[in-house]
Amino acid sequence: MKPASQRGSVDGLGSSLPIASMLPAVFADDDLALRFVAGLDDVLAPILNVLDCLDTYFDPALTPADFAQWLGTWVGAETDGTEAEPMLRAAVAAAARLHRVRGTLQGLSETVRLAFGVAPEITESGGATWNARPLGPFPGRPRPQLHVALRLPEPRPVDVHRLDALVAAARPAHMPYTVEVTASERTPER
Repeated sequence: MKPASQRGSVDGLGSSLPIASMLPAVFADDDLALRFVAGLDDVLAPILNVLDCLDTYFDPALTPADFAQWLGTWVGAETDGTEAEPMLRAAVAAAARLHRVRGTLQGLSETVRLAFGVAPEITESGGATWNARPLGPFPGRPRPQLHVALRLPEPRPVDVHRLDALVAAARPAHMPYTVEVTASERTPER
């Protein structure tokens, strides 16, 4: 049996455009010619099927899982190949929108949430304010700093490295950062 990630012929898949219907009338009664082109139909049917459904291959919700991973490389989705299929599809679908907010608090938070399924706690040193008087105090802290904390139900050592890579890619370029992955507090069951 073939692994699910490979494409190939599908038994019993009929061609949407049989070659026999395009042959000249002289071949309509030629059994050898009809069987020959029927064999070609079996080979061409999966190709024609893909072309007939080509738009679904570019929809992350409908495309096969392995193609969704490849589609993610086209749009620059922040995936590493270990995500569950629903999380992979969500990351690919959101990639273009996330590029518009890259380097912002919203973009960083959404990127981490899509990768781990949990919203991070982000603290940063910046700020914005308005003052009618010149030379007013600057908001925030003088040294830039970004800290991303993630609380997971069952953290693994690799999660720290994955979070570090995501934050490095989605943070503002000038901002030094730290990351932290901890176990979330569990509520006692009664």
